[in-house]
Amino acid sequence: MIMLHLSFRAAALLLFCLVFRQFSVSAEGNQHPGKERGSSPGRYDPTWESLDKRPNPTWFDEAKFGIFLHWGVFSVPALVNEWFWEAWKGGNKEAVDFMEKNFPPDYTYQDFGRDFHASFFDPYAWTKIFEEAGAKYIVLTSKHHEGYTMWPSKYSFSWNAMDVGPGRDLVGELAAAVRNSSKLHFGLYHSMFEWFHPLYLEDKANGYHTRHFPEAKALPELYEIVNAYRPDVIWSDGEWEASSDYWNSTGFISWLYNDSPVKDTVVTNDRWGNDTRCKHGGFLTCEDSFDPGQLIPKKWENCLTVDSHSWGYRRNMDIADIRSAQELIRALARAVSCGGNLLLNVGPTADGKIAAVFQERLRQIGSWLDVNGEAIYSTRPWIYQNDTVNSDVWYSCSKDNSTVYAIYLRASGANITLGAPTFSKQTSVQVFGSDKFLKWTTDVKGHIVVKLPPRHELPDPAAWSVVLQLTNLKNKPTENPFKITAGTRPEVASLWRNEKFAKN
Repeated sequence: MIMLHLSFRAAALLLFCLVFRQFSVSAEGNQHPGKERGSSPGRYDPTWESLDKRPNPTWFDEAKFGIFLHWGVFSVPALVNEWFWEAWKGGNKEAVDFMEKNFPPDYTYQDFGRDFHASFFDPYAWTKIFEEAGAKYIVLTSKHHEGYTMWPSKYSFSWNAMDVGPGRDLVGELAAAVRNSSKLHFGLYHSMFEWFHPLYLEDKANGYHTRHFPEAKALPELYEIVNAYRPDVIWSDGEWEASSDYWNSTGFISWLYNDSPVKDTVVTNDRWGNDTRCKHGGFLTCEDSFDPGQLIPKKWENCLTVDSHSWGYRRNMDIADIRSAQELIRALARAVSCGGNLLLNVGPTADGKIAAVFQERLRQIGSWLDVNGEAIYSTRPWIYQNDTVNSDVWYSCSKDNSTVYAIYLRASGANITLGAPTFSKQTSVQVFGSDKFLKWTTDVKGHIVVKLPPRHELPDPAAWSVVLQLTNLKNKPTENPFKITAGTRPEVASLWRNEKFAKN
């Protein structure tokens, strides 16, 4: 075993002594932004008031759909979920029984690192899967709460993918494949805290009045991945036990927005301290599987996992645990209608394969987007999100307001009833996948009834959902039945949350 029979605490404290003085002055050749820094024209101060004024790059809102990848040493035991180490040490019965039955008493979590081989990891094959899914960006876990870095970090001594396990720079390989063979945007997840790191535990015991861990570990890693891999998304997590002041989140983000190599393209989420979630950052995630079901005043994202019980790969998952294609398309449509994005998670195996059932779901979404993508990509919310009489219909609108898309989240039937659109004599209706104009009428209540073509005349993805294109409506873009103000706080709610699995 390479590490941690030598005291992990001793190694971490030694590393802290070596890097603390250097990092307080410099981070990968860039001045460490502190709170004393003044403002200058076109720049953002290290305060939430200033940082929250920065608009997101256009690409993020237009993308709508991304792929999340939870991959790490937790993919080796592949049991319970990606919190396996914490579950085992916390007395989780499934984890404890598994370890007692299969491993000697002196076996440590770090021993799993030797079996994290990534033998079949082909970053170009992964990229092809993501493109076929219709995704426009990906987010890979560069480091989860276990502390193992998927790149050869100078700040993760003998606990990274080059030193232990595959002997490869997994982040670098995937970043290169994405950029060399696709138009996808590359993003990285990074956990601020680590469950059992001695410096973090020391800060925690001190009531976070000391900041040894962020200065020696968390912040240097963030500067390192930005400078080395230039991600267009920094998806922070593991922040909730301490404030953003402890993490110096505003200092890092001000550098990211002002001086980093991705300052014009990067987006950030809202997980930067126990005072920031659902308030600050480039886009809101609030809680896992967040789905407000209405317009909110800030860009948001629903991070949702295909395996309803885990973000990481589980060897004992059953087909009943896997969300259906129709359920995932519903999540995407709801998000886009309400101004959000969907970040859909799959957990690769320790060997570096994406399980066949996950590939199937991704390709099913891709086939639906091949037909209906015009109603998703680069759209904007319409004046209504959900139809007023048909709860299975969600709306989006083209950028120029010329076309409204009615996304019907059921298998195609004979008719669709609509209450929100106001039709005129010039209104035309078509369904994606057919070049015919559809007939429509009004019922006794004045609602629009659109007659769909026979099922055999529509493409296969209509089995999950059909999309109507509506033009020449009487509704005006200035009509808005919802009053959305900057003071509106989203309700943290989700149709998708399953209390059986833990946080990211």
